Amino acid sequence: MGKINVLSFAVANLIAAGEVVDRPASVIKELLENAIDAGATRITVEIQRGGITFMRVADNGCGMSQEDLPVAIRRHATSKIKNAADLDGISTLGFRGEALAAIASVSDLRIITRTADAEFGTCLSAKAGEVVDITEQGAPVGKTVIVENLFGNVPARRKFLKKDVSEAIAVSTYVEKIALSRPDIAIRLIIDGNMKLDTAGDGALKSAMYAVFGRDFVGKMLPVSGKGEGVSVEGFISRPDHVRPKRNYENFFINGRYVNCRTAAAALEQAYVSFCPPERFPCCVLNITINPAAVDVNVHPAKLEVKFSNERPVFEAVYSAVRTALENDATRPELKLKNTAVPSAANAFVPIEEGRRESLSARQITIDHAPPRSATPAFSHMSAAEYAKKYSKGADTVRLASPLPYHPHGGASVATTQNTAERPIYTFSANKPNVGAIHESPAIPEKPNVGAIHESPAIPDAQYTQDATAPLTAAPVWRIIGEAFSAYVIVECDDKLLLIDKHAAHERVLFEELRARMRERTDATQILLLPLSLSVSPEDAALLEAYRTEIEAVGFAFTLSTYTVEVSEIPEGLKPGEAGELLLSLPVTLAEGTGDAKLARDILFERALYQGACKAAIKAGRSYPPEYVEELVKKLMSLPDITVCPHGRPVAMVLSHAQIDRQFKR
Repeated sequence: MGKINVLSFAVANLIAAGEVVDRPASVIKELLENAIDAGATRITVEIQRGGITFMRVADNGCGMSQEDLPVAIRRHATSKIKNAADLDGISTLGFRGEALAAIASVSDLRIITRTADAEFGTCLSAKAGEVVDITEQGAPVGKTVIVENLFGNVPARRKFLKKDVSEAIAVSTYVEKIALSRPDIAIRLIIDGNMKLDTAGDGALKSAMYAVFGRDFVGKMLPVSGKGEGVSVEGFISRPDHVRPKRNYENFFINGRYVNCRTAAAALEQAYVSFCPPERFPCCVLNITINPAAVDVNVHPAKLEVKFSNERPVFEAVYSAVRTALENDATRPELKLKNTAVPSAANAFVPIEEGRRESLSARQITIDHAPPRSATPAFSHMSAAEYAKKYSKGADTVRLASPLPYHPHGGASVATTQNTAERPIYTFSANKPNVGAIHESPAIPEKPNVGAIHESPAIPDAQYTQDATAPLTAAPVWRIIGEAFSAYVIVECDDKLLLIDKHAAHERVLFEELRARMRERTDATQILLLPLSLSVSPEDAALLEAYRTEIEAVGFAFTLSTYTVEVSEIPEGLKPGEAGELLLSLPVTLAEGTGDAKLARDILFERALYQGACKAAIKAGRSYPPEYVEELVKKLMSLPDITVCPHGRPVAMVLSHAQIDRQFKR
């Protein structure tokens, strides 16, 4: 007797359903895609108990006729394609004709629908894939699909479902993806009677993102737009200070379809090199538009992956668009202050109390520069030592630092600081009464960098020049107020304060200068005295030969045998060991479409520059000549797009005038 069995139609349906429907979220996915393909502009999704007991998807699309309704739940029944040629350029989300059949075979299904030209609607009821009843009933134009008792006839599958909360989160996640992919559709999600999502459907991606992620999230996103070789990229990416420890906030849509796109993800993450800390990943909502004939969406059971006929244009379009947006961004993160009624250690400014007494070794006064002309006359010619005696209860040491925001009408105006060993402290005595004296509006500041007013260059990267005749509106006016803890430079710029991390700022400035020099010598090569011999597999050797032109274009020269590659020339600036690793990784990267040879070389060069820039940069906690710090601030202010150091840390934080006013209850 033969061992091969021909499965019944019912069993075959259950097996096929397992490829399409594995949890409530996959049911919602298929029903949402059908609603979108039907031309719906409003879709409502409702689930109960994570979707296990009840799911409903209602739309205002074109609906189905009474004749088509029973055919719709049969396998491979679809209105999207007719013949094999249609698979060459699929523009709809669905096309296989398996979704409704798979859902019907593992649940109790009801479909209520009506077309615009029909007088009555039609209701179909099915159980375990078999039609139970078809009746006429009143219904709006569109379609409502109700799925109950999911996997009721397949208990083995049902026991693998997660908790109701977990299944509801999975449903919510996919509905959010659909909402982001189609901001022109108003989508509602109701979970156990509670409204979880409600998009406006106004066609604005930012509006959909606001509904999905919230205001704070959207406020830290940058717009992206770019085109190249038949590929266009539109959407938003996160600022460098808004990154996550996982990739779950990377959203890619190919022609409106949400997919897990390795090519786009690699381009995104490589664009963030030198902008993002290691092991951190950016957030994005990117819509990639490409000719449907150049992408195959029929390579994954759930249609969550695609295959491009040529990955390179996609990679380059995403990389270029994202990198341009990052380099053009001049937004600096805001310094958040707590607006509390009672001062605490968390507040940025703690007023000195008149009757407060503390150990003189642990406290001192920060003296900055002259008070404004409207200040109380009693302080017009008070020495720093006298000021310290009056307000620190006998302390005779002061620090000359940033301008003192003295309030002429009284109130908090001086902040205390903790003593640090590395910061210079000036001691005043009766023998030197004029040292450290405060004068009203001095014509020339005692320290060249403190209080000096500058105008930033109107054009970034231009050589700094001070033009007294230039209008104030041509560029932001700034002045260095002082330093805090020998680590942070305080700069007043227009109506805000910048708290600059001098090490991070100098590191980034040096990195940009080194990278500019590196780019001038990108085609230079170095000949090895002794060839570098590397062991390779036959597959690696074949890949090296296949991509020889691209690899040699970045500075390599090599000869191949079956198991060995002999390298005679490498790109200038790389050590032989680094060059060997790069050579072996390049063919894999090129074959997978997750980069190109020149970009991989440049990224390796940039990573090598991180260490040099970090070691050469000025150090936090150390004192430097005022002119040195002033020159650093000049360079930073002339490059407004420098917002993070090469390791992804912020270069400067912004504190607005309004925030300070709120702290002082003005």
